[in-house]
Amino acid sequence: MIQEPKGKLGILTPGMGAVASTFMAGVIAVNKGISRPFGSVTQMGHIRLGKRTENRNPLIKDFVPLAKLTDIVFGGWDIFEDNIYESATNAAVLDKTLLDQLRPELEAIKPMKAVFDKRYVKKLDGHWVKKANTKMELAEALMEDIRRFKKENGCDRIVIVWCGSTETYIEPGDVHSSIEKLEEGLRNNDPAIPSSMIYAYAAIKLGIPYVNGAPNLSVDVPAIIELAKQTKTPIMGKDFKTGQTLMKTIVAPGLKARSLGIKGWFSTNILGNRDGEVLDDPESFKSKEVSKLSVLDEILNPELNPELYGDLYHKVRINYYPPHGDNKEGWDNIDIFGWLGYGMQIKIDFLCRDSILAAPIVLDLALLMDFAKRSELYGIQEWLSFYFKSPQAGAGLHAQHDIFVQQEKLLNTLRHLMGEELITHLGMDYYY
Repeated sequence: MIQEPKGKLGILTPGMGAVASTFMAGVIAVNKGISRPFGSVTQMGHIRLGKRTENRNPLIKDFVPLAKLTDIVFGGWDIFEDNIYESATNAAVLDKTLLDQLRPELEAIKPMKAVFDKRYVKKLDGHWVKKANTKMELAEALMEDIRRFKKENGCDRIVIVWCGSTETYIEPGDVHSSIEKLEEGLRNNDPAIPSSMIYAYAAIKLGIPYVNGAPNLSVDVPAIIELAKQTKTPIMGKDFKTGQTLMKTIVAPGLKARSLGIKGWFSTNILGNRDGEVLDDPESFKSKEVSKLSVLDEILNPELNPELYGDLYHKVRINYYPPHGDNKEGWDNIDIFGWLGYGMQIKIDFLCRDSILAAPIVLDLALLMDFAKRSELYGIQEWLSFYFKSPQAGAGLHAQHDIFVQQEKLLNTLRHLMGEELITHLGMDYYY
């Protein structure tokens, strides 16, 4: 039984910089009739139902009982005290003419003090930060923030979407192996528990759906997965699929479908926003690199296609370039080969806007995770892999990276939950 989305939905974002401010400003602009929610699959995408001859292709938002955009309340945490109008102005993603039309609403959205430790994000330093003796006390302070926000804003439900920075690379360890060990680690300030995991623990302990939009470890450890099952909470991550990786998950499946070989794939990025500055630190870049490098292996399956992809050389680079601001440029050189081994090349130069691509992802994931919670789904939500660079998968399973397979899984999950027939594309007549 799927509960109806009655009342207000609070969307809280740890991190209220470029991505979060662009997302919040965008939803408010849509609600005021200033623009349209382009890029949002839930708002602009259609879903086919039944046979092709039935011509049933409603918008997803008209088919699935999602929260209405006018019922959303925004909040979050940040290491800077700037309200969302100030944050969006500093990020310089959206033009001032648009922001000034939204100014009263944006100025009313102010961040709560963040849980932040510079050891995990070495390139940032902020003063709007919580103080406590232990990480468990910080988690309890976050839980109190959530309860207070929900009460003061009259929210019926809350969803949390991480929009903060990429943390230094951390391998899963013993402290992450069970709820008991994680809680002991929180009480003892274990260094293997980064700030993002404190947010995740606090949210999931309260049964609040949690999305990890960065390549941080956060919810991708046994202890958090176990906690999500215990509290019947949907979780999903990690790392929003926006620029260059979006292109890879579109192009690579097509090359594989045509059995075209790939010798090398060189990728480099330049960007100048806060994310670019953070990734200028090698330890933070390591987290992003692992996220980006896994994509091609999982799509191409070199162990099954050694002649086509067994010797693929894959290199990823990210360079901090302040003049570009939030306008990220992703450049790819792809060396492929076809019939009889003859070589060819593909060049892609994607001049994208990082936060413009990420903002509708934040909206879709918040709405769909709220829907998942009301549908009594919990644990890892693999059907939302469509939105992530390095999607989580169940124990012993490989993540699916092919965007077209991911899309079909997303749509079929919605059909299944709403009691509609799954689409297999086999419904046709054969003539002999």
